[in-house]
Amino acid sequence: MAASSSVVRPITGRFVLVTTIAFFAVVISVNMVMMRLAITTLPGTEVDSDYSAGLAYQREIGAARQQNERDWQVHAHIDRQPDGTTAIALEVRDHAAAPLTGLSFLARLERPIDRRADREIGIGEAGVGTYRGRAEGVAAGQWDLVIEGDADGRRMFLSKNRILLN
Repeated sequence: MAASSSVVRPITGRFVLVTTIAFFAVVISVNMVMMRLAITTLPGTEVDSDYSAGLAYQREIGAARQQNERDWQVHAHIDRQPDGTTAIALEVRDHAAAPLTGLSFLARLERPIDRRADREIGIGEAGVGTYRGRAEGVAAGQWDLVIEGDADGRRMFLSKNRILLN
């Protein structure tokens, strides 16, 4: 019977040191790569200061009450073409269904998860109670449509709705 010779290496202090250093080098390298990816893809904060957002809260409540009292009907139609051209049309009426003119509207398409993709749409008066605007290069997907209406520098209307553009 032939004896098999198996060589058993003893575990030395040098082997343990090299293995431990290699293990932590891999862990630290992976953590650094993940941190770098997380920081470069972070879209930013929703509000820069919670304190100032809290102070503005009461003004927003008052503005919302005034908007409800005005009882305006603002109907928006948004249409996105396959090339990314997006048109928005607003029909604005007061509480008695009379068309409202002389207002200044601004619309924003906001990405729910990445504010770097937000797009502003300038809207101009196209007729009595009708306002229109367009934007180029709007991607398909979920957006928040924010519509703000001003009269004499004072916000009179604010609306935010989740929409899906195809």
